[in-house]
Amino acid sequence: MAKYLVIVESPAKVKTIKKFLGKNYEVAASNGHVRDLPKSQMGIDVENDYEPKYITIRGKGDVLAKLRKEVKKAEIIYLATDPDREGEAISWHLYHSLKLEGKKVYRISFNEITQTAVKASLKEAREIHMDLVDAQQARRILDRMVGYKISPLLWAKVKRGLSAGRVQSVALRIICDRESLIDAFIPSEYWTIKAQLNLAGHKEILTANLSSKKAGKNEVETKEEADHIREVVESNPFIVKEIINGERTKQAPLPFITSSLQQEASKVLNFSTQKTMRIAQQLYEGVEVKGFGTVGLITYLRTDSTRISDEAVEHAHAYITENYGPQYSAIGQKVKKNAGKVQDAHEAIRPSDINRTPVIVKESLSRDQFRLYQLIWKRFCASRMTDAKYETISVKLESGGYPFTLSSSKTVFEGFMNVYSSDDEEKENSNQKISFLKVGDQLNLVEIINEQHFTQPLPHYTEASLVKALEELGIGRPSTYSPTISTIIARRYIAKEGKNLYVTELGEVVNRIMTEMFSDIVNEQFTANMESQLDKIADGQMEWKEIVRDFYPRLDEEVLRAEVDLEKVQIHDEVSDEICDLCGKNLVIKYGPHGKFLACPGFPECRNTKPYFEKTGVECPKCGKQIVLKKTKKGRKYYGCENNPECDFMSWQKVSKEKCPTCGGYMLEKGNKLVCADEQCGYVIEEKRN
Repeated sequence: MAKYLVIVESPAKVKTIKKFLGKNYEVAASNGHVRDLPKSQMGIDVENDYEPKYITIRGKGDVLAKLRKEVKKAEIIYLATDPDREGEAISWHLYHSLKLEGKKVYRISFNEITQTAVKASLKEAREIHMDLVDAQQARRILDRMVGYKISPLLWAKVKRGLSAGRVQSVALRIICDRESLIDAFIPSEYWTIKAQLNLAGHKEILTANLSSKKAGKNEVETKEEADHIREVVESNPFIVKEIINGERTKQAPLPFITSSLQQEASKVLNFSTQKTMRIAQQLYEGVEVKGFGTVGLITYLRTDSTRISDEAVEHAHAYITENYGPQYSAIGQKVKKNAGKVQDAHEAIRPSDINRTPVIVKESLSRDQFRLYQLIWKRFCASRMTDAKYETISVKLESGGYPFTLSSSKTVFEGFMNVYSSDDEEKENSNQKISFLKVGDQLNLVEIINEQHFTQPLPHYTEASLVKALEELGIGRPSTYSPTISTIIARRYIAKEGKNLYVTELGEVVNRIMTEMFSDIVNEQFTANMESQLDKIADGQMEWKEIVRDFYPRLDEEVLRAEVDLEKVQIHDEVSDEICDLCGKNLVIKYGPHGKFLACPGFPECRNTKPYFEKTGVECPKCGKQIVLKKTKKGRKYYGCENNPECDFMSWQKVSKEKCPTCGGYMLEKGNKLVCADEQCGYVIEEKRN
């Protein structure tokens, strides 16, 4: 009979870990959390110093019953939940749910599911780390307070089923702020000038770029300026004024942390953050690999530390030396500079064994598992390799007083790029052959190329760039990025089209309420400061109820004030001029999961509904019918002709009644300005007219 019981979170780990331990060990799974705050109420006793009321999660009774039977048989119980704050909290909840007081109970954790790591954890068994538990309790209670106090207001203001969240509301505001900047952006014209040159006796055609103008400006702003420069340089020689030979190194990348893995998987593999985390979890928990059995292929996936264990460093050094040569192996730890708190008990995300190459495991993995594992393996291997080195040449030219630059770079040592490189890095390698040039050489002009451009607005957020923004602002932690984004998409506050995230009408309404009524909660600095306080709790520098005692009274006061104010601005059903086809009443405007729609006020007797298109009072430039506000299937707003599909006119910006005085075309509203829709015209009216 087994003397020892090891309790893990996921059933997928059971088989993997049991294989590493002898017959004296039984391994069982809790299937994640077993206790939580009740769904039917906030579950926090405000009058009794914010004591949480934990209950057994519905459906977990059978799981706990089975675990209790195993507990009775065991002499020693090891709680082996995930190696982070949430895992620590799950162990604590298991301790109380299984009534383990008086028994020999130890907490163990491992960063990777390998035989070495699992057995080593048994030798380092410890007590439950209550500071980590308290940090997780504080986070859970703060999130519950925000959700259960504010969500009912959103139900009353907009519709049932909406939610507010401590992190999700900040993420929504970040996206809304970016959308406002994009909508208000006005493009400005600029020109780039390239000169194609050659030197007598040489076949090579060299491309030089105008580096700056006489006036010291960085850009040529008009066609007239560009044409003038063309005239000047066409009648003047190109003289080599200076040649600078140099060297440049490109540093090897750091190994992945949660956020950088999500960003790179999005960029390279087109994975959503949710998909990345799901597949990484599978690789961490264990996969059946031919010749190895069930093994955990990567280390723990929720981490903000770039640290690597000494053992992994040694194995990487041996692998790289043997397969690439000693000159490719780097020495020493490279750690990310981060002003915020880093959970350095964790390691970076890396393969559990660098010798288990992607080629070896390919047949045992699904296509997506293989692609993600290969990305992690290459990144880790590259992180332990030496920097890439380049030789650079920069040639400064002058023609008629205008400076031009020729440049070239050549890789002299690939270093880490032998394993891991991106398209951006390859673009940096300019192979123009210019080493034959000397100071004083006169180059002949083959062709001058003037190209017109327009400045572009900031890009829409993607899941990857939003994760990066949250990380840089210190909002959330590795475990929160993916669920936060998934939630605001599921609530239809945000629509995802391709990789881009767009705010829906519903998202705008919720963000406006949160910004006006709960400015602290959607303030990036306030939220980031709260994260640092949670870190202090985890470090034992702060008692967990302090943060709750400070937060709740202010929240409660804001909710009470908002209840009064929101009643004054309550959205009532707006009566439209559309007539119900079934009963003849005027249809009213309602809010649904996808925004506004028309419904009969005779509900439930009459259930007639129609799509709602807000009329703008502007004639369609193509057919003369009216332009209306519409939404894509995913909820993004646009302006289109009411005569669609016969007329295909559409615009992402609101169309103005005013016509462009220069070209007669239609104009768009951008912020407080009107801009001609034709970028070539570019006419702007500074103040929007009524």
